[in-house]
Amino acid sequence: MSISIKVDDISFNYGSSEVLKEINLSIMPGDSIGIIGPNGSGKSTLIKAMAASLKPIVGNIYLGEQDLFKLKPKKLAKELAVVPQDTTVNFNFSVWEIIMMGRMPHLGRFASENKEDYWVAEQAMMLTNTWHLRDKSIVALSGGERQRVILARALTQQPKVLLLDEPIAHLDINHQIELLALIKHLNETDNLTSITVLHDINLAARYCKKLILINEGRIYAVGTPNEVITQKNIQDVYGSKPLISTHPLTGVPQITIIESNFYNKKEYNYKDNLTIHIISGGGIGAPVIKELVQSGFKVTAGVLNLGDTDWQIAKMLGIEITEEAPFSPISEKSYLDNLKLVQNADLVLLLPIPIGSGNLLNLKILEESLNLQKPSFIIDMNNISYRDYSNGEATKITKQLLTKGVIDLSTIDDLWKHI
Repeated sequence: MSISIKVDDISFNYGSSEVLKEINLSIMPGDSIGIIGPNGSGKSTLIKAMAASLKPIVGNIYLGEQDLFKLKPKKLAKELAVVPQDTTVNFNFSVWEIIMMGRMPHLGRFASENKEDYWVAEQAMMLTNTWHLRDKSIVALSGGERQRVILARALTQQPKVLLLDEPIAHLDINHQIELLALIKHLNETDNLTSITVLHDINLAARYCKKLILINEGRIYAVGTPNEVITQKNIQDVYGSKPLISTHPLTGVPQITIIESNFYNKKEYNYKDNLTIHIISGGGIGAPVIKELVQSGFKVTAGVLNLGDTDWQIAKMLGIEITEEAPFSPISEKSYLDNLKLVQNADLVLLLPIPIGSGNLLNLKILEESLNLQKPSFIIDMNNISYRDYSNGEATKITKQLLTKGVIDLSTIDDLWKHI
């Protein structure tokens, strides 16, 4: 049977430095929690406090109904086990001896291990793939092997709560997945409450049911991976722009950090806070949208059909768009919504997309852009006839737009000269 943990308004200082500030948490029996946040945000300190290794300067922590800091060590070790960040062992114990130490809380003062104790240890070693290491010295193991041995020792305690502080730090990718999958399995089958500090946000989202995002010693967000891993949260806490997508197999959010200032604005004398509206579709705009966002510009786009590549990239980047149903012509509503984005833009760019009767309104948008005195651009006008599927109507309108002031660019690189 699992057990709850309540963190009641705790704060902690290292000297004059505040590390944890007014932390409140309720962790229910059987919860699978991942703690994420930048370096120095207080993740490891919180785990140490929940392990009773550090006592808060104010507030308290309860294990079930019991004051965590009043529990005797032996009693606490039956309820809670810890896999620390530093797994260094300075004594020449064998792996078997280290793992059998996990049975000490269950032994009487002068009692020796019995068959049940040996069976529990063997099972933990089989689960963690350490049985073949049992006769080796702990000091002779690699960091990854030692990490798995310490996990096996923790499981040998048969705890109701397992605290893990960066348990995959020294593991290769295969063993990272194995370890996290094992913790997830124990949580689901044995109702083991697991609380894991992880730097890898994607793995945290994949293997933890709930996430706690910590920033500067405070809880910034708590919830499911979908609730916590948002563009705003990641950008606010980590200071990086994330591209958030959905894992194709698990359905959980996954992030890719976008490099900021891909182009140096000062070097190219770019205007600050410039909004660029992109007219694209069918995947033509994806690399341009990404490039402009990386360069630090605000980007809007439309009209994009739901599900096409440009639409997917725009959604991942969190930019404002006008959208239309898949394979559908631009409706009057979508056109008017797109016009609103043009009105709020500083310049408008039509990419070299195929134009047929269904998206001729994209050319009309460019005309409205000129009427609004917005700098307006077309890329690769010379080859418009090869992309014209409107019986020449698109070519005719485009030539008229050029006489009215639309600027023809050979490639996207020419745009930088005009910004």
